[in-house]
Amino acid sequence: MEYISHPLIRKDSIEKREYQLSVAMQALDANTMVILPTGLGKTAVALLVAASRLYNEGGRILMLAPTKPLVEQHLRFFEKFLIIRDPKDAALSPFVMFTGEAPPDERTADWNRATVILATPQVIKNDLIARRYTLEDVTLLIVDECHRAVGNYAYVFLAQRYFATAAKPLTLAMTASPGGVPEKVQDVCTNLGIAHIESRTENDPDVAPYVHERDLEYISIDLPPDLKAAIHSINALIDDRLALLASLHFTVPKREKLSMRELSAINAQIQQRIANRDPVAFSAASIYAECMKLKHAITLAESQGSEVLKGYLSKLVAEGTGSGGSKASQRLVKDPVFVRLFEQSLEWTIEIHPKPEIVLSFVREQLESHPDSRIIIFATYRDTVQLLVDFLAKKGIVSERFVGQATKDAEKGLSQKKQIAALTRFRSGVFKVLIATSVGEEGLDVPATDMVIFYEAVPSEIRSIQRKGRTGRSGAGRVVVLVTKGTSDEVYRHVSASKEKQMHKSLKTMSGMTATSQHPLIVEQLSINEFTPQGPKIIIDDRETSSKVVEVLSDLGVSIKLERLPRGDFAIGDRILVERKTTRDFVDTLINRDLLGQAKAMAEAVTRPIVIIEGGDLYSQRDINPNAIKGVLAALTVDMGVSLLFTSDAEDTARMLFILAKREESDRGERKVHPHKSHRSLKEEQEYIVSAFPEIGLKNARLLLAHFGSVLAIMNAGLQDLVAVKGIGEKTALKIFELSRREYI
Repeated sequence: MEYISHPLIRKDSIEKREYQLSVAMQALDANTMVILPTGLGKTAVALLVAASRLYNEGGRILMLAPTKPLVEQHLRFFEKFLIIRDPKDAALSPFVMFTGEAPPDERTADWNRATVILATPQVIKNDLIARRYTLEDVTLLIVDECHRAVGNYAYVFLAQRYFATAAKPLTLAMTASPGGVPEKVQDVCTNLGIAHIESRTENDPDVAPYVHERDLEYISIDLPPDLKAAIHSINALIDDRLALLASLHFTVPKREKLSMRELSAINAQIQQRIANRDPVAFSAASIYAECMKLKHAITLAESQGSEVLKGYLSKLVAEGTGSGGSKASQRLVKDPVFVRLFEQSLEWTIEIHPKPEIVLSFVREQLESHPDSRIIIFATYRDTVQLLVDFLAKKGIVSERFVGQATKDAEKGLSQKKQIAALTRFRSGVFKVLIATSVGEEGLDVPATDMVIFYEAVPSEIRSIQRKGRTGRSGAGRVVVLVTKGTSDEVYRHVSASKEKQMHKSLKTMSGMTATSQHPLIVEQLSINEFTPQGPKIIIDDRETSSKVVEVLSDLGVSIKLERLPRGDFAIGDRILVERKTTRDFVDTLINRDLLGQAKAMAEAVTRPIVIIEGGDLYSQRDINPNAIKGVLAALTVDMGVSLLFTSDAEDTARMLFILAKREESDRGERKVHPHKSHRSLKEEQEYIVSAFPEIGLKNARLLLAHFGSVLAIMNAGLQDLVAVKGIGEKTALKIFELSRREYI
């Protein structure tokens, strides 16, 4: 075996493959997207390009990947094979993995001393927005799973900032599955500034010798009679809802033709009539929500089984009978057909779908014939993942779940630290079966994995390719896809196969092509001074960093500080707190959350509370009486003194915040702690003085003045007298008592 020879790559460590060398050489000449099938060494290509850039240009390497387990995997690879000759401190590693868990100051120090930084994109985005470091000396940006670089994903912002600030920028984007739509691939190229595409398939002559055999089997399964009966009942419910929509003069298909595309078309009709103030459309929106719930129930019955379906029906009942349930849920659970279906589901004491037993048979067969095997089972839903873990455990097979971080309902997610720990145990053979949701699809490399089971087919060629790519990486692999006959499983199987075929056809024409357009910031290099903290200052709640608003503010040169704000989304100076709501979020908050409570907290904290309402027509978002919305707007402005500002989109919101911040820092902004008002009655002057106490506000000022009769009486009141005022708590009373008596130093 021949090995790569390079001053910065460990001797006799990386096998010499001509296609990897060819791709790497091309990637050194221009910003390149590399499309390689899974298991054929995209990370090795990245290592070759990184070593060459460090050797010839110096600087730093920044490698981005969408998940922490994938970042950790890349870190282990680079540490193993890349030689950094001049570490700044022998006791410190020149490699560092960035996570949001580390304190910001620690990340800044790590950046300054490291040569190779591996990170998820969001943490780098947050640090750049907060000006903790720049990308000026990054000589190579590696973007793994680059097909994600669309919309508002952090990759897009980071590419913009990189090309605008780096002295010697070069981008290497990598994916196994860019998608079958050329327009989307072009969109990714534009967002990442890609000028050249290098693509290889398993059939290319320079790649074929390294491709391991991978058997693909589709297992057809009959749907049990009880689940057929359940689906029949659900279809009856859908028929009834479609008839209702038709009676309201909406164009609806026959139930047999009710695909997600058709449902989207119905929703478009509803939204159009809502925009035209048609009161019937709001009722139709609720009926449409019922259709969506019922359609999801059918998918669960067909592909997941009785236990998952029963759990979903129970959830609908809880929503429909609870105080905060939607009208759709409330109406659905009162339907006699639904009631009978739910009662029947309670009689299912064991899983009646054959899929778990079939999974068990394949797992047993594989482990008996190959005891050192690793098996990954992919399932779309967490409920199914847990069902399979429990089911296999009862049969004596140890497995672990691999799911995302978010906690949903009563089920806890896995932190990124726990995800990495689970993968480590899986690799080392502590357990042989990993059961994962989509979080396990991208890039995870466990060479011993020689079987992958799809619990259901998926309608995405990207996801299908990623799932299959978890096996056959270092030897022969086996892929098993479970397909329930006559159901969405069969539809999704054919959809993904068709899209995958189209993608491979497109890749043949893409290989070696030049992208038709580059990122606009590549053409005009901006000075690093454009991104130093020269603009007005805004404190932003750290939960807002995924929004486009923060990106635009950063590009405008705003000096941003990220922290967890106890109230509001944006703090400007001492006087202004801003809560940002999209029009939909605003009306949702009226129903599901305490909007007036949020506004009250802001009004008590600052003298200039502001609510920005962003987006389209406020009155067409939900079936809420317009007068109710007007009443809330009136309460905000008149009762609470909250200013309302309306913007068209996220960029417009950012520019409004920018203007507010500039005014606040200029002579036009009132620099007094308590704002001046030229015309104020004696009563208002008294309220003005008392409301200036911290956390008092106008409402409490009026309560105190009404109780004590004068400002002097309030100042002279004892602590117990203050506490005795209805509406004034002990904490507030103590603040008044202590502050009015404390010596001014």
